[in-house]
Amino acid sequence: MKPAAFTTASLSPAPTPMMSELRVAVIGALMVMLGPISLAMYTPAMPTLVSAFDTTPATVKLTLTVFFLGFAFSQLACGPLSDAFGRRPVALSFFGIYMLGALVATWAPTMGWLILGRGLQGVGCAAGIAISRAIVRDQYIGQTSARIMNLIGTMLAIGPAVSPSLGGLILGAAGWHMIFVAMAIYGVVLLGLLSFFVPETNRARDPALAAPGRIARSYARLLRDRTFMRASLVLGGGLGAIYTFSALLPFVLIQQVGLTPTEFGLAMLGQTGSFLFGTLVAGRLLKRMSASALVPLGLVLVLAGAAGLAIGLRILEPSTLTVMGPVGLWACGIAMLLPGCTTAALAGFPTIAGAASALMGFMQIGGGFLGTAVAALLPAPLAGLVTLVPVMALVAVGGHVLLRPRTRMPEEMEAPGAAAVDATDLELAADPLGVVGAAGEEIEVKTYGHRN
Repeated sequence: MKPAAFTTASLSPAPTPMMSELRVAVIGALMVMLGPISLAMYTPAMPTLVSAFDTTPATVKLTLTVFFLGFAFSQLACGPLSDAFGRRPVALSFFGIYMLGALVATWAPTMGWLILGRGLQGVGCAAGIAISRAIVRDQYIGQTSARIMNLIGTMLAIGPAVSPSLGGLILGAAGWHMIFVAMAIYGVVLLGLLSFFVPETNRARDPALAAPGRIARSYARLLRDRTFMRASLVLGGGLGAIYTFSALLPFVLIQQVGLTPTEFGLAMLGQTGSFLFGTLVAGRLLKRMSASALVPLGLVLVLAGAAGLAIGLRILEPSTLTVMGPVGLWACGIAMLLPGCTTAALAGFPTIAGAASALMGFMQIGGGFLGTAVAALLPAPLAGLVTLVPVMALVAVGGHVLLRPRTRMPEEMEAPGAAAVDATDLELAADPLGVVGAAGEEIEVKTYGHRN
């Protein structure tokens, strides 16, 4: 017999969507892609910038460090602001800052101005990842939410896949300035889409949520939650390393392996193609198993990639295969981690979804900030690949193992055939970890079966 706590009386109505699933997925993907594209399109130019500004590789890496710094801390503001004043005005404001940064970088006369422009771009990008997830959660829950987030993940692979090649082509044809012009054009398109095709989805705007004390309490609540911290640390280490690759791979593949900027862009298809493959596989697996059950599989792939870098590059000479092979395994693992980790981090906080998404994004981008900052201190980029990046894999695994929930759900909830249990009822169980549907509140038990 089902426990009294899990009764249909606890059902709450699902939100009424204001946008179709496809429109949410496409616009959400374009918002999320702003950050990755701003990284991937820029990286082929990094060795060129060393010569253009007569500076050092370590100084050029700082342009990524400040990008991550602005992105990470801006996340902490734009999430609560979107809870307080709405998704659209906050997104439009932050994307405007992004465009300003792109223009500053375009006409930067010195490295200092370029660093400033990249910092502003980082601040503006922050709205993409936080607000897009909140827009999904505002309108969809459970299975539908998970399906949208997986579709966003699939589309997300396309932009970063072509961006390094596009950046290399632009660099060769028109110089590094035009890379930032292209970013500014992307910003204009995004502002137009938000202005004319995205209604305000936050039905419960509360200006009190923007009060500093209220924001601090929201983040304190999230930081005390084991489920939230477990998922966020896994993504902080795993995705943080993907961002750290941006500061390391251009110098290793272009300067040490000897690729041209265009060839580097093609080589990066190994990373983005692996991520795309992982999202497609994850989409099929989600029909048979829970999103949380994919997390250990993703961590195994991440560890395999870490071992390939830590051991393989100490035995074999760096080449496109020996570098991008392990990176591809890592990227595929990230695709397996995203559905379960994103859902677990956001599901228990419907009233502060923007703050939860922002803090999760802060930890992901913060991992990239710490990774690029440490990489700038290392004697060579290759040292970062064989030492720093594997340590970030251990951080992800450590967070998953050490922050396991202290309670388990009822046995009948763990059975894959537990379709009779209602999604909202299951949310009331003692352990909220494993709710499926990125940025969603509840679980669709028929599809995802059980939680770990």
